[in-house]
Amino acid sequence: MKSSNIGGQAVLEGIMMRNGGKYSVAVRKTDGEIAVDVQDYKSVIPWKAPMKIPFVRGIFNFVDSLVLGMKTLMFSASFFEDEEEELLTEEEAAKREKSEKLIMNLTVAFAVVIAVVIFMVLPYFLSSVVERYTSSRALMTIFEGVIRVAIFLLYIFLISRTKDIKRTFMYHGAEHKCINCIEHGLELNVENVRKSSKQHKRCGTSFLFFVMIVSIIFCFFITAKSQVLRVVIRIALLPLIAGVSYEIIRLAGNSDNVFINLLSRPGMWVQNMTTKEPDDSMIEVGIRAVEEVFDWRTWQKENL
Repeated sequence: MKSSNIGGQAVLEGIMMRNGGKYSVAVRKTDGEIAVDVQDYKSVIPWKAPMKIPFVRGIFNFVDSLVLGMKTLMFSASFFEDEEEELLTEEEAAKREKSEKLIMNLTVAFAVVIAVVIFMVLPYFLSSVVERYTSSRALMTIFEGVIRVAIFLLYIFLISRTKDIKRTFMYHGAEHKCINCIEHGLELNVENVRKSSKQHKRCGTSFLFFVMIVSIIFCFFITAKSQVLRVVIRIALLPLIAGVSYEIIRLAGNSDNVFINLLSRPGMWVQNMTTKEPDDSMIEVGIRAVEEVFDWRTWQKENL
């Protein structure tokens, strides 16, 4: 299987697909019609050089993914707002767009801070309970890692219980199935997509799982005596952890090596929680999103 390098994410009742310099968002509206928006992809990072440096590019790609993800999510949500659209002047529309952009950036920043607190800082303090029973730093670090992974899995489990997230996970499955269908040389249609796998090695879920595992390794070897410094070190290491995790997921997506496939297996198992089997109408949305930005027929002729 060869990587097509197309990627995406599920949004509210739809799918975003990105290929190189373009991305598309396809959303199934309440009347059954599929609304599509195609845009040029513009990175929030003004410099191109860092995007090519191994272990550095992952940090910037992660930030880019967060911003683009939030932007496309807001676009999909706009189709399901209860309030009526009001007519705005050009100046009012510009002000609203500026305001929405500010809110989006603040939301992304807030989400990152909360994630750091819940998945990095909280596990450390919870693991300090072990200090009463052992002086082994190795045991404490492993216990902290176990707590971190447990919180991550519990979080996914709890949000997957809600109706909207369940449907979003179904669209997530459709996204993966469309990409797998293409990369396995099948014609992109509902029947072929339906029988394709809902797991993919380049998935963001696998990336986050690798972040959890890599953080355990880094925290095992890099530490300090001061409790405050330990917390600071964990936060300071995050960009490096994200950079390393990105390189692993990038390698996994472009290799069929037995060892790499084995390394990817835990992340694929976690995907069973974040991807669900889609219905045919969801698959149609995924196909539409793909075809707006990716000539899969030409790609298959040239690469398979």
